[in-house]
Amino acid sequence: MMVAAALEFKGVTFKYDVQQNSTLENISLTIPKGSRTLIVGPSGSGKSTLAALLNGVIPNSEPGEVQGEIYIDGHLSNKDSIFDRSLKIGTVLQNPDTQFVGMTVAEDIAFVLENDNDSHDQLVTKVKEWAQRLRLEELLDLAPQVLSGGQKQRVAMAGVLAGDSPILLFDEPLASLDSASGQAMLTLLDELQAELGLTVVIIEHRVEDVLRHTVDQVVVLQEGEVAYQGSAAELLKRSILPDYGLANPKYIQSLQDLGYPLDELEQIDDVQKVTGPNLKNYLERDLARQMSQSVETTSPILTIKDLSYQYQNHTVFSNINFTLHQGEWLSLVGSNGAGKSTLSRLLAGFLPMQTGEIRLNQEPEVDLSQVTLKERADYIGYVAQNPVEMLIETTVFGEVAAGLRLRGVDDNKITAEVQEYLKWANLYEIRNWPVNVLSFGQKKRLSILSVAILQPKILILDEPTAGQDYQHAQQLMTLLQKLNQSGMTIVMVTHDVNIMQEWTSRVLAFHQGRLIADTTPGELLANQELVALAELCQPTDYILAQRLGVTVGKGGKRG
Repeated sequence: MMVAAALEFKGVTFKYDVQQNSTLENISLTIPKGSRTLIVGPSGSGKSTLAALLNGVIPNSEPGEVQGEIYIDGHLSNKDSIFDRSLKIGTVLQNPDTQFVGMTVAEDIAFVLENDNDSHDQLVTKVKEWAQRLRLEELLDLAPQVLSGGQKQRVAMAGVLAGDSPILLFDEPLASLDSASGQAMLTLLDELQAELGLTVVIIEHRVEDVLRHTVDQVVVLQEGEVAYQGSAAELLKRSILPDYGLANPKYIQSLQDLGYPLDELEQIDDVQKVTGPNLKNYLERDLARQMSQSVETTSPILTIKDLSYQYQNHTVFSNINFTLHQGEWLSLVGSNGAGKSTLSRLLAGFLPMQTGEIRLNQEPEVDLSQVTLKERADYIGYVAQNPVEMLIETTVFGEVAAGLRLRGVDDNKITAEVQEYLKWANLYEIRNWPVNVLSFGQKKRLSILSVAILQPKILILDEPTAGQDYQHAQQLMTLLQKLNQSGMTIVMVTHDVNIMQEWTSRVLAFHQGRLIADTTPGELLANQELVALAELCQPTDYILAQRLGVTVGKGGKRG
């Protein structure tokens, strides 16, 4: 028996009025009712444009030429207004802050009900119902903006679900969440979809995280066209995600790197069920290699002693002690609200010192609390999580060149250095573009370049890979590796355990304002207690290994 289509594209082509070429070309795909579809593709492949066509932003708010037919629940919907689309498709945006309209969580959930002219009693009943379903009862009187990333995501979902839209569209829902919060959100979505029969469309870079849950089909976009539409199992068995600048799940990539024949795997798309001959032996080799990694201690460059910070009456962290070493690459991990970003801003001088010491180990030693912010920037560079907070120039080239110009560097040298950095970050071809037309991922890479080119002794990056597809994340990591190999010490706040595992040699884990581990990535990920306290999710190669009884070692503090 055939399942009716919730969404259907028939030969859809779209071109923005301001562009010469089409962004989407001859898109034909079907999304059955009650199914879950994952849409992936590299930056610029057309994912966001496809989402905007679904929810009516295109062509109602972003004008352009639409060819072909878009059906929603069997109805030709090309000319539907945004309001009409919103009754059928509820959209949860990448950044929930951009869709909050209420002063409190309760008001925000109630907004769609007020627009539907529900009575006061109906409104109160529905707000309570959705608050209970999405575990928001204790937050109803708070402003949405003060919540954690995971809480904000649930408020945004409640505000959409209260409108009874049968189709949910998520645009990069995991981008701003730590891995544990992301998995909690997806588990909640599993429950809601099963209970309400929702049709769910997820657009996401973090493919592995979504594939830990049931996905009925995967659609891969490449240069505006459908490059693949089918099951996750077939996609993984063919190992074609890297062909489109996307990462295979870690357990798949680890086995492939070791030469394991993927076509011999059964139930390949489920790490909890996948089987195959000699799997255990292969994983033992892989994890033994990871666990053997050690941290080479070099000379100290920055000493942090008894550092504490509080905001109003809330203690963010207390009595933090550690030493950074010359040329190391360090990850800071922990849940949203654990104190990582506050610590980063404090080290960079953007927050005032309260208690403790931060000393630069050189001759003579420098107490960083006694120098100006401008002087500290010569030692420590900082890149914020949100690139919009940092960009000040009108063009891509000008943004990267700005700091060098302020330092009076020769124009010819500026041009040569800026061009080299832009090429490394895959931004050279758009060097003359206005900054405001760039994608979030492009802005992210640009903000990093504008600081890194100044060659600080220590570079602190807050979530550098957020919003990046795998290919661009790898390009960025390669750039950071080059800086690190030149002697620059890099400190990276990250939620991406795969990035931490692959690129960094040391990790500091935080929980409720306490430093709970100072160790190697391999040791941390092998310790399930520490992983839980830091609210991380173990990479899928560790999950598979432990399921098969592979001993991967016990966590321990760095000596």
